[in-house]
Order: sequence, then structure tokens, then C-alpha cells
Amino acid sequence: MTARIHIVGIGDDGLDGLTGQARNLIDQATVLVGPTQLLEKVPASDAKRIVVGSNLEQLQQSIRDLGDQPAVVLAGGDPLFYGIARYLTETFGKDRFDVVPHVSSMQLAFARVKESWDDAYLTNLATQSLDRVVDNIRTAERVGIFTTEDISPSVVAEALLDRRIDYFTAYVCEDLGTPDETVTQGDLTSIRGQSFGVMNVMVLVRKSGAADRPSGSANRRLFGNPDDLFLQSRPKRGLLTPAEVRCIALSELDLTPQSTVWDVGAGCGSLAIEAASIATQGKVYAIEMDAEDYGLMIENAKMFDVPSLIPVHGQAPEAWKDLPDPDAIFVGGTGRVVPDLVSAAVPRLAQGGRIVVNVSSPDNLVSVQNVLSTAGLVHDVRMINISRGQYQMERVRFESLNPTFLVLGRKSK
Repeated sequence: MTARIHIVGIGDDGLDGLTGQARNLIDQATVLVGPTQLLEKVPASDAKRIVVGSNLEQLQQSIRDLGDQPAVVLAGGDPLFYGIARYLTETFGKDRFDVVPHVSSMQLAFARVKESWDDAYLTNLATQSLDRVVDNIRTAERVGIFTTEDISPSVVAEALLDRRIDYFTAYVCEDLGTPDETVTQGDLTSIRGQSFGVMNVMVLVRKSGAADRPSGSANRRLFGNPDDLFLQSRPKRGLLTPAEVRCIALSELDLTPQSTVWDVGAGCGSLAIEAASIATQGKVYAIEMDAEDYGLMIENAKMFDVPSLIPVHGQAPEAWKDLPDPDAIFVGGTGRVVPDLVSAAVPRLAQGGRIVVNVSSPDNLVSVQNVLSTAGLVHDVRMINISRGQYQMERVRFESLNPTFLVLGRKSK
């Protein structure tokens, strides 16, 4: 039977930070495999030492050359957290290895700044592009980054500031677990001008109440623009109609360049702005009662340059009493008021016009369908389930958006 290999995590503090089990495995090992900086943390012994660097093919060959010899592979921190354990178990099979983790430097970093990391965006710039990481940081609450010698904390700060992402407090944690441990705190502007050692973890914490900045991309689609192109109020993030749902809703509204449109409960204006990009010779009335969202809508409209959009600050149905009858109505929002808004809006809909109502609860779905049926509209419904790919820990996983319903109605000519 092939001897088992122990993958033992070791920190910057060397043997002093290890459990008794981990120290015994290292003391009894006949072969030690690992990078030079970790092997140097282990006192001289009779064990044969095999030096392997970051070359995975070299590591793979070294494991093959062991044959039936029992061995200990030294890895930094937690070998299963951006470490080599996953690579080895996937290459040679899980039955060949036992893993003895150390505290990850990422875990130590979050402990030092006293922030939870259970919902943080965690990444390693050795395996992920800086552009992709910056796009993911834009909408995160907390971020943990393994930086590299070339992509240092100052480079990360520069990249974020270049994209107007300035709403994080930054911590750079160096030499964690050692007597030389240092934690530097500052805003991104101050971090940009500093130099740090190679052994560091960067933690970013969003400032309270900060709104997401749009990505600033020069490319604008007619509709279906990415969600992060729009300024959003942070406490209400997720209420914006997702890009995929916007595409379906706009297609069902059957807009023309001359359409008159109402967007009831427009929020930060994502759907109204894209409707105005289509109805360039018509009018799109974006009705929103929340003052903060109304302000964000105006800022978003300026960025997209949609002169046919007319923001309306007020509460429906009073807010639309002086507006022209629409060819198309979109109603978004939550709560029991939605069916009542639909009931009040339908009589104003032009003959042959369409209404699309976005609801998230089955109760509202049934209520809105009843309203449309009572009003004599031809109606239908779509249930939309969307999952988006998320790249984290060197793999893609799918993050599901909340399921939503689009209730469709058409007023006969």
C-alpha cells in the first residue's frame, strides 16, 4: 500500500505556532518537501529535504519520486485555502493525503482588523486578473486580497482609485503571526503612496452607507447594461431590476421610438433609462418617491444622456395624475401596494398598450393577475431564474439571483 503523505500548514511563526500533532508529524518525517522559506523554519534533522518552488510540475514529479516513502509536505497557512492541497489531491487522489491546516494568514488578517469574513469577497492576485478583482470589489462589503510582489497593495489602491472606487477603508497586514507583525490602516489614497513587504494580506472594508460607483465603462448598450453601470443606494442594493430581467421586460413592453412610457417605482432608474434609450422621440416618465433614489436616478440619467427621460418625484398614483396616458407601463416594487398601483394604472393605459409588472412573491403574482383579468386585459406570466458565474478561489461557481415574476398584460384595441 502506498504510504500516506501529510500536508502540514505552517505559518510565519514557524514551529512555535503549530499544534502538537503537526510538530510530531514534522519531527518523525523521513522526507520533508516544501519551498525553501518553509524548510528553513524547521530545525536540522535526519529527514531528507526536497526543495520545491512554485513550479507545479516540479512538485508533481517530486511526489511521484517519493514512491512508498512517508513524507510531509510543508505548505503556507491553510493548505486548502489558496494552497497546494487541492492541486495535489486532484492530481494524485484524496486517499494519498492527510491535511493538517494552520491558521490562514487571511483568517489572521480579518482577526487583526476585527471584521467578519464569512461573507467577504476573497481572492488571490497570483491567480486572478486585477481588472476582474476590481470589478468584484466594486459591490463588496468586505474584501480580502492576497497580493503579489508585482501587484502590491499600492497598485491595488491605484487601480481602485482610477475607477473612482474610493469608499473603502484599507488595512495592510504584514508578517502576520511573527514579532514583526504590522497592520497599516488608511484610506486608499494614503495606501497608494506607501511600500509594503511581500508577505502581506490586504483587507478592504466598505465605509458605512457608501453607494456603489458605476464601472465607468465607455461602452453603453441600448438595453441590458450591467448592473454596476448604475449608481445604487447601498442599503437598498439588490432592488435594482437585474440586467437579464430588464431585457425581458423591455422586450415585452414592445416599445417604439415614439412610445410614451411610465416606470412606476423607478428606483435608481435602470429600466427607465434603457426605455428612454429606445423611446428616443417619445417620453419616459420615471416615478420615484424616495428622495435618495430620485437623486441617484438623475445622476444615472446624466451619465447615459437620455433626454427623453423625465424624472417624477412623488408617490403614485397621485404622481401620475397630470401625466399623458402611456403606451407602456412598467411597475416594479414589493409589498401589498403593488396590485393597487396596477389597478389604478390600467385605466390610463392606451388602447393596444402593454403593462409589465415585476413581482417577487406568489401572493402578489396572483393578485396582479386578478387585477389584469378583471380589467379585461390579455395577460400572461413569466417566472425568471437567473444564476451568474462568480470566480472565487480559482473556480467558477453560480450565484442565484432571487427568482422573480413578470406579469404581462395587453389592452385590446
